[in-house]
Amino acid sequence: MSSDQMMREFGANLPVPEFETTPWTTPPSLAEATVAIVTSAALHRPDQDLFIPFDTGYRMIDRSDRELVLGHWSSNFDRSAFLLDHNAVYPIDRLEELAAGGVIGQVALRHVAFAGNQPDTVEEVRLDTGPAAAAELKADGVDVAILTPV
Repeated sequence: MSSDQMMREFGANLPVPEFETTPWTTPPSLAEATVAIVTSAALHRPDQDLFIPFDTGYRMIDRSDRELVLGHWSSNFDRSAFLLDHNAVYPIDRLEELAAGGVIGQVALRHVAFAGNQPDTVEEVRLDTGPAAAAELKADGVDVAILTPV
């Protein structure tokens, strides 16, 4: 069995949390919204701490940052698209174009990166670091987050 098949089977059998309620907020129209990216590609600036296995933390990425390191350590992750164009996992340039064209109000000043391959620590992200990252984005005035899972 290939490692890709093993990972697919593993992921298919992970429990999915169920919630009694669904929190919701109504954002402004996209033309007025501040939009941020939340990626699970383990992106970070070269001067930031590397993502390590079981790292449930996050890294804030400034809007102007383009020299990013893809810190995903899974052997099943194909890095070729990122190496050709960082927008494949972090579509910051596309957001800038949408803002310039008036489709969205503005691009957030900061964005968030997590390490996505966290099979045993999802609960910590859901209850601790996820809400902490969301609070930082909210404090920055972010209305909408685009999720780029990898």
